[in-house]
Amino acid sequence: MCFVITKSLLLSCCVPIILMGLRYYFSRKVILGYLEHVLHTDMSDVEQYYMKPAGSCFWVAVLNGKVVGIVAAKGNEEENNVELCRMSVDSSYRGKGIAKALGHKVMEFAILNSYSSIVLGTTAVKMAAHKLYESLGFAHMGVIENYSLPGMDNTILERMFFQLRYHRYSLQLHEE
Repeated sequence: MCFVITKSLLLSCCVPIILMGLRYYFSRKVILGYLEHVLHTDMSDVEQYYMKPAGSCFWVAVLNGKVVGIVAAKGNEEENNVELCRMSVDSSYRGKGIAKALGHKVMEFAILNSYSSIVLGTTAVKMAAHKLYESLGFAHMGVIENYSLPGMDNTILERMFFQLRYHRYSLQLHEE
């Protein structure tokens, strides 16, 4: 289509390459901005954010002396729920049941602390993550289109080249 408009073979070849380069640049910029944000907030002091507050906790999965996964639970007394957050498993250890075991740990924690539900939000694009949450009993509660990650500048170019969907899930443990 570009050739039809411009009548230039060079421009027709360059435009897709330029667009892919811009997509890569802005995706990388957003992801690095998000990592910078989390490394200066809750992940900079796990003890302060997840271990000290009542109703919150943090777990690390270790296999053969290597950290292979993490997950956190952040209690919300007002809503009587706990948020499952920061779940991550090393890519070379995925598919081995580690994420499921971490999810079960959060479920046990929520039940022991008498929470009525567990909630989580994810921007995961891999279907395996969504299938994991559903296999743990979570119900998909909805999607927020064009979600902004913490650390994003929200410029027009960022929005053009980097778009996310934010999925919400909930698991009812017992009625209040």
